[in-house]
Amino acid sequence: MVNEPARPTVDEVRAELARDIGLLAGADATPRPEQLEAVTAVVSGRQRTLLVARTGFGKSAVYFSSTRMLRDRGWGPTVVVSPLLALMRDQVAAANRLGLAAVTINSSNVDAWSEIETQVTSDQVDLLLIAPERLANPGFRRRVFSLIRQRPFMLVCDEAHCISDWGHDFRPDYRRLRRLLDELPAWTPVLATTATANQRVTDDVAAQLGEDTLVLRTTLDRESLHLSVVDLPDDAHRLAWLSQRLPELAGSGIIYSLTVAQAHETANWLRSQGHDVAAYTGQVDPGDRLALEDRLRDNDLKALVATSALGMGYDKGDLAFCVHLGLPPTPVAYYQQIGRAGRNIAHAEVIAVPRPIEDARIWKWFESVAMPSEDLCLAALAQLNPHEPVGVADLERYVNLGRSRLSTLMNILEVDGAVERVGSGWIRSDFDWSYNHDTADTLRDLRRDEGEQMRAWADLETCRLRYLREALDDAEAVDCGRCDRCLGSEPAATPDLALVTAAAEHLRGGDVIVEPRKQWPTRLEAPKGKIAAEHQLRVGRGLSRRGDGGWHNHVEAMLTLARNGGAVPVSPDMLDACAQILKRWNWEQRPAWICPMPSRRSSAVISAVADELGRIGKLPVYQALGWNDPDSSAGFQAQQANSAHQVLNVWNRLVVDSAAMPPAEIAAGPVLLLDDEVDSRWTLTVAGMRLRQAATGPVLPFVLRAQ
Repeated sequence: MVNEPARPTVDEVRAELARDIGLLAGADATPRPEQLEAVTAVVSGRQRTLLVARTGFGKSAVYFSSTRMLRDRGWGPTVVVSPLLALMRDQVAAANRLGLAAVTINSSNVDAWSEIETQVTSDQVDLLLIAPERLANPGFRRRVFSLIRQRPFMLVCDEAHCISDWGHDFRPDYRRLRRLLDELPAWTPVLATTATANQRVTDDVAAQLGEDTLVLRTTLDRESLHLSVVDLPDDAHRLAWLSQRLPELAGSGIIYSLTVAQAHETANWLRSQGHDVAAYTGQVDPGDRLALEDRLRDNDLKALVATSALGMGYDKGDLAFCVHLGLPPTPVAYYQQIGRAGRNIAHAEVIAVPRPIEDARIWKWFESVAMPSEDLCLAALAQLNPHEPVGVADLERYVNLGRSRLSTLMNILEVDGAVERVGSGWIRSDFDWSYNHDTADTLRDLRRDEGEQMRAWADLETCRLRYLREALDDAEAVDCGRCDRCLGSEPAATPDLALVTAAAEHLRGGDVIVEPRKQWPTRLEAPKGKIAAEHQLRVGRGLSRRGDGGWHNHVEAMLTLARNGGAVPVSPDMLDACAQILKRWNWEQRPAWICPMPSRRSSAVISAVADELGRIGKLPVYQALGWNDPDSSAGFQAQQANSAHQVLNVWNRLVVDSAAMPPAEIAAGPVLLLDDEVDSRWTLTVAGMRLRQAATGPVLPFVLRAQ
């Protein structure tokens, strides 16, 4: 048992904090009153403390200085639980300015874990930053925490709103902190910090820290931020406006989008117009993301076009603007993202460009993943027993969730005590777990209410920043006097018509590549393993991507019309666009015939396009594929959430109609396989295999819309 060390006096804390703030922020800088109160409470009072303060306030300085004080008195390293790599990297760099040796253990530096753990063991580390997922690893807890707990240490939870399932960025692994807190001596200094917590989240986090938690809240005003909204009719106008406005914005900044595809598409457009920008998403290699962060920080880029992957913790004091093409689903998430701008400068532009239809669709998806349904939870638990661990790949066969969402579900069940992790799998615990319907219903209602708040904010007639501050329960919220509503000024929103035309052509001009699947999902009894080369699809093409602002809306209108039983004319413009893609396709051999995919809901669209393409290309059309249960209303592929379910859903149902096959001499040639839309590619993959088994030539997929 480690004994409690002597406590620094309040005067010592005040003097040492002033020294450290001077080193971190400049010789003339002095501690804020709330910084002094927080450090005094943690270091001298040993009181668990939650600090809710705006971005740019200096929350990290509180635990940097506290760490310096404690380390100078012989304490072990401070452990910081932090949610994002960008945040960790900036924290490491900032801590070094105070002479603190800071290291991080996360998924991007696996090869260095052993060396870092050795440094911790030999007391060479002052600040250890870890991802919350590390708390779920028994080996890490045994090796690292057993060593750290041999000496007194401080625990910090950064971005603490992630602890709360009421928060906009809930991370179930953060819940493990509560267990860790219960194991620590009551005098252990514990600090939690966040900039984005309303009263509900604040109360929840404070309760999890302990009943005597001290809560410190500061004003959420950001005097440098100038908020405005630009209302434009479609993505062609939005991209044209952005290209025109970007050179007028001072300095460098971030352009946020809600999806990966939109981020890359927007970056491609801006680069085609001569702007020095780059896309930053979760699909970009981690090393490249780090390089992009540095380039933006050095003003070597005008902007990063980013998803929320560039969010919490990215620190660039002179970030001069933040533009949103589409709105996040909650006021809290929006406030958090715009908080990247204007930290150390007097003026920063914050511009929102809503995409009402697209935003609503994406918000609905966010809502669907906020809380797993009871059926999904019970389906997962039904596959577990108390003895044999079951991994995600096995669970996918029985639980209709994608791998990422399934892993999150299992983490939630583990934190709730329903399951226990053993190695890379889970076993059923003996805890009498039941689904919390009240929490699920409340969360669902909360997400919908937050979406309504964002719609209201976009159409607001009163102060925009005040609205956001009130949504975060800032008791000091007043009109900012700086936003477009306070100033009574409408931002310029009439892009050049020629630029709008060019943007529309850009949105409709790119060939979407549809890559073939090469491996069947794991753990299936059949099919299994690699897909035989002779059964694989060739690389395919698509006319549009979902929500791309180009042909997407046109395709959506056609599909809606068909699903409502209407006639489906194929516009000459769309037909010409399809024909141009086919002309650019570098086939080894031209298709000999067209095979439309069977569809219970979209057959009118697929057949109409197939007939028109056949007419233009002088290619025969054969309805060679069908369903062996054409009247079934169950099993729509869009309802299947992971690869195992998607394959099994069509494996025994999608068949070749031999009577509808073309003559052998035609069938043996390449076939253009036409479908309305593609997401997982498994329906196309199984269809291609069936056609190849029926002695067709190579199968070339062409889709009207890809995800």
